Amino acid sequence: MTAMDWDKLRIFHAVAEAGSFTHAGESLNLHQSAVSRHVAALEESLRAPLFHRHPRGLRLTEQGEMLYRTAHEVFTKLAQAEQLLRDHKEKPSGELRVTTTVAFGSTWLAPRIAEFVRLYPEIDVDLMLEDRDIDLGLGKADVAIRMRAPVQSDLVQRRLFTTHYHIYGAPDYASRHELPRTAADLDNHAIIIYGEGVPSTLRDLNWLATIGRAPGSPRTPRLRVNNVYGVLLACEAGVGLAALPDYLARGNPRLTRLDLDVDGPSFDTYFVIPEELRDSKRVAVFRDFLLRQSRDWSF
Repeated sequence: MTAMDWDKLRIFHAVAEAGSFTHAGESLNLHQSAVSRHVAALEESLRAPLFHRHPRGLRLTEQGEMLYRTAHEVFTKLAQAEQLLRDHKEKPSGELRVTTTVAFGSTWLAPRIAEFVRLYPEIDVDLMLEDRDIDLGLGKADVAIRMRAPVQSDLVQRRLFTTHYHIYGAPDYASRHELPRTAADLDNHAIIIYGEGVPSTLRDLNWLATIGRAPGSPRTPRLRVNNVYGVLLACEAGVGLAALPDYLARGNPRLTRLDLDVDGPSFDTYFVIPEELRDSKRVAVFRDFLLRQSRDWSF
């Protein structure tokens, strides 16, 4: 590929990411007409249309999708290689994109990031909170904190800690009801469970509807919420009892923990990175920071 072809590929990739010539031009510091000419020249050299053009913007053609996937992988690998080269020469620096769930990221991780950025001021943390797994293989994040072990063979994993679930209720709810002493007593209480659309790992945690009941006859919940943080807020408001992870609820003055005659579920949490970042300094210091924090917190 010639230097000019490489430049056109870079511009095509920016357009595909931005969805328009204008926005791509802004990110590349090029005029919109110059961006359009480069893409048109690339299409002519490939003898294939790369975009469907319509008044509302651009949409990749089938050939465009194929080229975009390849270009994105190439530019991602180049950016990673550039960062690794800097890592070997300098102290930890650069962008660190971290993804985890909304509940864990907002309630446990985000408050602790302040200490990390103080220790490593040259690392810029981008914290991406989503309840779906972001594909690390596509270069959309550097580090994932997952609530289950990854199945992909090209990912490096390290167990961080074990999270336990217990039953919690608001003091207001407790003042209005005689709290259950056994699992069977839950039949007389309002319960909050995880609803449709949550990850399968959370649906497995709806044991509050089944413990102390005959198989196939779960309790009817008062409320379903498809987000762990939403379950927490509803529980705090006194809607009913809920199964919550200890990292989210322990020490919360707006909640009271109930200890019944059954153990709640638990799961291991993992630090996950792509294989190519195994030797990255900024990733290593973040991993070590999380390990120290999890030991101090004592899950």
